[in-house]
Amino acid sequence: MRRFVDRVSKKMGLPPGSAVHVGEHRTEPTRITIIDYDERGVREHVVSDVDACAPFLESNSVTWINVDGVHDVEIVRRLGALTGLHPLFVEDICNTTQRPKLEDEGDALFLVLKMLDADTNGDVSTEQVSLVLGRKFVVTFQEYQGDVFDAIRERIRGGKGRIRKMRADYLAYSIVDAIVDRYFLLMEQLGDRIELLEGNLVDSPGRETLATINRLKRELLFLRKSVWPLREVIDRLGRDEFTLIHKETRIYLRDVYDHAVQVIDTVSTMRDMVSGMLDIYLSSMSNRMNEVMKVLTIIATIFIPLTFIAGVYGMNFRHMPELEWHWAYPYTFWPLVLAIGGAMLFFFRRRKWL
Repeated sequence: MRRFVDRVSKKMGLPPGSAVHVGEHRTEPTRITIIDYDERGVREHVVSDVDACAPFLESNSVTWINVDGVHDVEIVRRLGALTGLHPLFVEDICNTTQRPKLEDEGDALFLVLKMLDADTNGDVSTEQVSLVLGRKFVVTFQEYQGDVFDAIRERIRGGKGRIRKMRADYLAYSIVDAIVDRYFLLMEQLGDRIELLEGNLVDSPGRETLATINRLKRELLFLRKSVWPLREVIDRLGRDEFTLIHKETRIYLRDVYDHAVQVIDTVSTMRDMVSGMLDIYLSSMSNRMNEVMKVLTIIATIFIPLTFIAGVYGMNFRHMPELEWHWAYPYTFWPLVLAIGGAMLFFFRRRKWL
């Protein structure tokens, strides 16, 4: 769970385009990595100064600049100025509470995506990834170090597939595709948790089961909020006539769009399943309570006539004939009590109430 979070209220009163970090408070230095490649080879660099990125942005090869850590607002602002990014988009990069969206600047496309993963406790964690696509470069901004792009880096280094033969828009597609593919892994993990929960719901439902159901409902709602806008973003990338998206890349983007729709359908199905499990849990608890009340009612019903008999013979009237009989208690009271109780038990079993 995040503990120290900069609030959106810090931006109140500031003019538009004022870059203020909104998100988890971090102190580690921002890390900038560069992968510059073409069909002939790959060059990788780790730089500490934004100005070191300028020569790569002006080269004829494809350049991927990745920034880990948007809490250093100055670095984000300088890199945004270097790539010609509008100050409003720089502001969005620093604000990690953005919803997925796509903006067209003509010479660049700006995307905001949500990279989802499961933490050590199995809970869903999110990280905002901002992407700037230029004619020959892609710049990605992440909140933390570590991502789902290792497979892309390996394809670039090994020259596998067509990534080194394609333009920067194909690299942007690969990044979006990697983020969406990660959703499927998360769906599988959530599916396993739901199956386990179904078993517990049938065998031994309890308060922990209810807490797990509520936690899953919150996570699925959070997933829906993160994935639903993504469908519109990818649909626009694949269908709108952006000059930076070439025809041969659009078919791949349409495939990613299909994956995003599949994820949304899966999330909706899981939400329905979890909601149904909540109804099953409440019905199960109600049935258990009804069973307990039925047993207690039967016990009380059996003891009503017995209590009546005990009450009658507990009165201190002087001329009650049974009180003067020496064997009235062992041979009259207890046989009568046992006979009435046994007859009522037989009647209840005959009616299948027990």
